[in-house]
Amino acid sequence: MRYLEPGEEVVYEERPHSAALAGPLLRALLFTVLGAALVLGGSALTWGLGAAGALLLAVAALLTLLEVWRWDRTHVVVTTEKLFVVSGLAQRRAAAVRLARAGVVEMEQDALGRMLGYGTITAGNLEIPYVADPDRVCALAG
Repeated sequence: MRYLEPGEEVVYEERPHSAALAGPLLRALLFTVLGAALVLGGSALTWGLGAAGALLLAVAALLTLLEVWRWDRTHVVVTTEKLFVVSGLAQRRAAAVRLARAGVVEMEQDALGRMLGYGTITAGNLEIPYVADPDRVCALAG
């Protein structure tokens, strides 16, 4: 990994929890249902509704592809020196905080996060949502 410094080792690397996909996939599902209703409800007289429905189905597929790709290309990493998140599709971005300077590493979990095993990690000015196994990340980073 090109974000590492000499002598630095990765102790944790994981994608965000799959719960991060829930909102985007629900939006895509809404477009899919609406698009399917327009396609199936269209007739020869209302071909425009069918075309609009097909367009909504294409938008739903594109949204789903982009969100899953974005999720797949995002990683939370804890090294012996830093906590950082790397993300981006065409252009990669990294936001990091040195553990020695971060101070307190905090974890926040709501009820759903506790049930599903994800939370938000805050270290210094870096806030990372949907971290899988946040207890472990806090232990490693703190």
